Amino acid sequence: MFSSHDGLCTIGELAEHTGVSVKTVRFYSDHGLLPEAARSAGGHRRYAPDAVERLGMIRSLRGLDLSVPEVRRILDEQDERDGAAAGGALEDAVAGRLRVLGSELAALRWREAALRLVQESPPVERPARLRLVGAVAVPPSTASLARFWRAWLPPRMPARSVSAFLEAAVTHPPDDPRPAQVLAFARLHAFVTGPCDAGTGAGACQPRAHGVAGARASAVLYAGLAEAYDLAGAALRRGSGPSPGEALDGFVDAYASTYGARDTPAFRRVLAGRLAGDPRLDRYWDLTAEVISAPGGRPEPTPGTAHDWLLAALNAQMELTAGHGGARRGPVGEAPASVGPA
Repeated sequence: MFSSHDGLCTIGELAEHTGVSVKTVRFYSDHGLLPEAARSAGGHRRYAPDAVERLGMIRSLRGLDLSVPEVRRILDEQDERDGAAAGGALEDAVAGRLRVLGSELAALRWREAALRLVQESPPVERPARLRLVGAVAVPPSTASLARFWRAWLPPRMPARSVSAFLEAAVTHPPDDPRPAQVLAFARLHAFVTGPCDAGTGAGACQPRAHGVAGARASAVLYAGLAEAYDLAGAALRRGSGPSPGEALDGFVDAYASTYGARDTPAFRRVLAGRLAGDPRLDRYWDLTAEVISAPGGRPEPTPGTAHDWLLAALNAQMELTAGHGGARRGPVGEAPASVGPA
């Protein structure tokens, strides 16, 4: 390949043959990526014919924006495998780079939507919206939402139950947000980082049951509510109005099981009254629906809207029961109180 008698080439010949600069070849050599085969009598670097292929591999890996240490690990692994196909080092490096790129692309898409939001806003609203959007990390993080719910949940709940609740309650912004979704998420961040009663008008945000049911009982209650919310969410997607059925029965049973009560008309009446009197987080769920719903489409159900649907179904059933004479009012044991994210 090379014209020298020993089959080796100088750094200049290697650079010319591969179309890179001498400075680039020297850089890779100095960092241990491109070993020298020998040195001339004058101390000049000499490279073997396989340096051409190795330099091509280096350029390809660097073209993927892999770091020099990552390239070195890949080449070292390839050397150990006697030139066989690259293995775990390449897979790990590519996977890591994809994660970084995903984060960078998410940040770019968020910034583009935020800029469009400012551009499309009436001039009088731009300062306030700039402050809202500027308070959100880029790419947006859900850490503030998770902190909000961790503080809201009963203390010492089992970690698995907390994780399951957070998965349902903490909303993630879409990968390719619209300006309206950026605004809704920024408002959601402002809501959860402000005073707890700022959006409720109801004083304390903690439902009374947090001090009644206990940590493990609350975990059982949340598990039952999650199933009921899923069923109610399906009804909401179908456009069905609040009505008795499996979803409502599961909803009531979650409370009855937690408090050791029987599901009776009297229990349902007391439950409806207690739920109606609990603090509300409507603002959180309204903004959540704006974040996760396609602009112009039907709002996606949330645990909050599912809770409202179930409560409306319960109230409608109580009104129907009262209209038919109802059941005798009477004590039902320990009165329930809501821990659902109303």
